[in-house]
This record gives sequence, C-alpha cells and structure tokens, in this order.
Amino acid sequence: MATENGFRVWDEELDKELFTPEEIAESDMRAALITAFVEARQKQGVSQRQLEAMSGIKQPQIARMEKGQGNPQLSTMLKVLAPLGKTLAVVPIKTWKNTRITPPK
Repeated sequence: MATENGFRVWDEELDKELFTPEEIAESDMRAALITAFVEARQKQGVSQRQLEAMSGIKQPQIARMEKGQGNPQLSTMLKVLAPLGKTLAVVPIKTWKNTRITPPK
C-alpha cells in the first residue's frame, strides 16, 4: 500500500472493484478535508492541545478527526476550523470529469 502526504493511498484499480464511484468520491473528499485541516493547523504552529483550548473540542477528538476516524458533526468541524481562520463552503464541482461521481440527469 502506497502513502502520500503521510496518508495511505489505496490502489485505484482495487477501489473500482470494491467501491462505487460515489463511495470513492466521498472518501476522496473526506481525505481532502482532513488534509486541509491538518495542514492549516500545522502551518499556523498550533498543537492539538492549543486547538482544544481555542475551539472547546477535546484533543482526543481532534486527534481522531485528523486520523480520519469517526464521523464528526458539521458543528464540530466548524468549531475546530474557525480558530484557524477557516470554514467550510458549498461550491460547485468544477467539472464532472475530475470526480468519480456520475453527473445528475
């Protein structure tokens, strides 16, 4: 199994055999969100403990989020992103070609 940016990367051919395009796209989006969150925290030199004090979200929960474990609520994500000067946004997907999701009909 290969790694990229410290995260395990699955073989794409195996992905296609085991998961639907929608499941793969969701996993890709989750990984991108987690990566952006960790990079923002680290770039600002904020430890998980410091982020706990800033956000009110306990450090063990932050650690689980960064490992991609569990399914944090939207409010939790917003609470940890705000002190880092970040938020979530709903934006159009630029092209359906760059995703593995089938466009709506």
